[in-house]
Amino acid sequence: MQTGSAAKGKTARDTKTATDAVKEILDTVIASLEDSKAEDLLNINIQGKSALGDHMIVASGRSHRHVGAIADHLLRDLKSKGFGTPKTEGLQGCDWVLIDTGDVIVHIFRPEVREFYGLEKMWLVPDQQEVH
Repeated sequence: MQTGSAAKGKTARDTKTATDAVKEILDTVIASLEDSKAEDLLNINIQGKSALGDHMIVASGRSHRHVGAIADHLLRDLKSKGFGTPKTEGLQGCDWVLIDTGDVIVHIFRPEVREFYGLEKMWLVPDQQEVH
């Protein structure tokens, strides 16, 4: 559901609808991650800074099993809310799982892997928000 890119050239009402869709996906992602006890959630707004999407969520799981469970729960929640099945990478090893909904990109790491790659440092911008 690539509403962010679809919003270009639309009326204000269409843009609001696209913005609402992104917010709904973002709210679903954050609620699912919190429900799964994901740790150190970070919401990075990349809208207008990257063509990849509008938001990047970075979170940690305590172990391979926890990372896999968080990802599985998120995929089920997205599908049950009608967002389809997003693209995923890394479910085999569960060190780093990427879930790409189009507008919201989710990275779920084991803490050691997250620290090693420092992904959020590349995207750190003044308007970042830490989620609870």
